[in-house]
Amino acid sequence: MNLYGLIGYPLTHSFSKRYFTEKFSREGIRDSAYELFELPDIAALPGLLATQPNLRGLNVTIPHKQAVIPFLDHLDESARKVGAVNVIKLAAGGKKTGYNSDYYGFRTTLVAWLGRLGVTETAALILGNGGASRAVRAALDDLRIPYQVVAREASATTLSYQQVTGELMAAFPLLINTTPLGTHPHPETFPLLPYARLTTANLLYDLVYNPAETQFLAKGAARGAGTHNGLAMLHGQAEKAWEIWQD
Repeated sequence: MNLYGLIGYPLTHSFSKRYFTEKFSREGIRDSAYELFELPDIAALPGLLATQPNLRGLNVTIPHKQAVIPFLDHLDESARKVGAVNVIKLAAGGKKTGYNSDYYGFRTTLVAWLGRLGVTETAALILGNGGASRAVRAALDDLRIPYQVVAREASATTLSYQQVTGELMAAFPLLINTTPLGTHPHPETFPLLPYARLTTANLLYDLVYNPAETQFLAKGAARGAGTHNGLAMLHGQAEKAWEIWQD
């Protein structure tokens, strides 16, 4: 039995386990299973691998996406660009390679969305400067889409939310929320922006997928802006992980 799983802490709920268990059933993949492995300390990873010789691949979630890197033998270009790992491929001989499928999931869904809309050029405001923001930045760099990062506090390279104006949102019409604001169980929260200044020229992409329409997206839709939630990206990164493990 080929075993796959998720490491992180805590693992109170898991999209990955449900997704892959349903995928295996739906596609008749009978030689594979997916399990959760709570690791409060990433130093426990070698012990886990020693006790689970059938492991072929792992997903990595908070708080280990960066801490896991020293335990790996090689980093794929995607992980090097982002500086974080959310997929590990375990090859014969014990070689451990880290990837970042968030990068792939975001890039492919953004390209598909812009293509459907006929948008050939744009610029982006990236809301948030955490791990998800790094994956978005790497994808936009590769797509040669200019961007400006917005966070709670301004810095030499980052604007604060208070500095976002209607003029800025017109110059950077693609707004990408990489923060957890709006996520269940706090769907009432949203990034603090001058939403009344949005127009039909704006596009709002939210990495949040639960709920399907966050306050961020609802406020954009109310002004006629295009909207896109994070569900397709989530599915895309999961399928990319499976592709990596089977390659």
